[in-house]
Parts: sequence; C-alpha cells; structure tokens
Amino acid sequence: MTVENFVKNKDYLLCVDSDGCAMDTMDIKHFKCFGPCMVEEWGLEEWEEAILTRWNEINLYTMTRGINRFKGLAMALKEINDQYIQIEDVDLLCRWAEESNELSNAAVSREIERCDSIIFKKALSWSKKVNEAINALPFEVKKPFEGVKEALEYAHQYVDVAIVSSANYEAVMEEWELYGLLEHVDVVMAQNVGSKAFCISEMLKKGYEKDKVLMAGDAPGDFDAAKKNDVFYYPILVRHEKESWDEFKAVAISKLLDGQYGGAYQKQKIEEFLNNLK
Repeated sequence: MTVENFVKNKDYLLCVDSDGCAMDTMDIKHFKCFGPCMVEEWGLEEWEEAILTRWNEINLYTMTRGINRFKGLAMALKEINDQYIQIEDVDLLCRWAEESNELSNAAVSREIERCDSIIFKKALSWSKKVNEAINALPFEVKKPFEGVKEALEYAHQYVDVAIVSSANYEAVMEEWELYGLLEHVDVVMAQNVGSKAFCISEMLKKGYEKDKVLMAGDAPGDFDAAKKNDVFYYPILVRHEKESWDEFKAVAISKLLDGQYGGAYQKQKIEEFLNNLK
C-alpha cells in the first residue's frame, strides 16, 4: 500500500486525511492529551479551564486547526505569558517555532544542546508526555466518524483512494484496519512520506489529471496542500462531520465524476470551510 509500488487503477483519485477528517481522533487527543499535559508541565492549574478552552480554539476551531504541535504550544504559551503568568524564555520558543525548518522532538533535542534553555526542556518533556497519553487512549475512543465507511466504500467503486496524513504511519494503519476502512484504500501516505502537498504531488506523477483529483480534509493544511497542487478540495466541517460525509457520498463524488465539481460547487465548499473555522 506504499506509493512506490502503487499503480493507477482508475481515472479519478481521492486523497483523504485521517485525524479529524475520517477518524474522530483529533478532539480526544487535544481534550485529553495536548492541553492537559501543557497545564501539568507548566503548573497552570489555577487558570486551567480558560487555558484549555483557548488551547482548543487554537488547535481545533479556528484557522489554525491542525497546526504543528510546537507552533500551537508557542502560541498558547505566549498568550499565557501575557495574560496569566510569566513563562520563562517563551520568546525563544516562539522564534524557533517560526523559523525552524523542522518542528519535531528531535529538533527540540538539538535546540536543548545548542542553548540549554528551560523552555525547550519543558517543551520536549511535554511532547513526550503527549505521545504517551495518546498511546494510552483506549481504541474505542479512536473511531471513524459516522458515515465515513459508507462514503469510502461508495467512492472506491469509481476512484482510487489514498490516505494523505501527517499522522504516524503505524497509528494510521492500525486505526483504519481496526474499523475495516483499509479495504477501501489503495495507498497509505503518512508522516513517513512527507508533507501532504508532497504526497499529493507524488500521486499526480502516477498519471492523474488534476481536475480528476479531490482532497478531502478538515484543516487549513489540507486546503493548502490541495491548492499547491491545483486539485479540488472537499472540506469535512468540524462539528458537522456526519453531514459532510453524507454530502460527500450523495453529491460531491457525482460532481467530480461528471466534471461539475469546479466552479460554483467548489467555491461554495471553500466558503463553507472558511466560515466554519472563523
């Protein structure tokens, strides 16, 4: 199921994101892992409710939905520093998050070796605790949105299906297989392959025409990846996921196959997406 050995079977291609789009895993990870681990790491319990509400706004409900974890952390800690309590060396983290070419645990480790700042030590500790908390989540809370399986099964009759995700490859495979979704997938491209824009570009090399390719996603990063490759975008609207998947099956796939996806319908879907994340 890797891109290297994938061969184009149909004229049309659906690229679909995993977390927060097909799988109902994004909210639970932020509610139970990312935000609470930040509160614990920096001792922010006094303002916990307001801080967690703001964390979720940054990472789930506004145009920064799906932001890299360290960029989101820098944004949140800067606001906390300005509104509640001083966060030591927060400006160093903000500058690094803005300028670094790599935002990962390994990159944070290198920054610790370079400048030995407490902010990076705590950021790495937080990130590792987040990973542990995510791994400890029971499988029954990591499930697909209602309507996903039916929509993919229907679409797969007419289109090749590629998972295009920035999540961990093993986690994607495990979650999709558990709920019987992999049988409706032709290729899996995750964090190990590269950015979503790069993944789509690699699939285009298989011979698809751009007006026969659709990216389904839930976050601005998905939209940007589609735009960079000049392919269509279908949004799975946060808090309206079931309705989005129902419309995908009932309307969007037919419009793609009939050559009517562009123009008014694409404009309408993009407007709905942007308005939903204000």
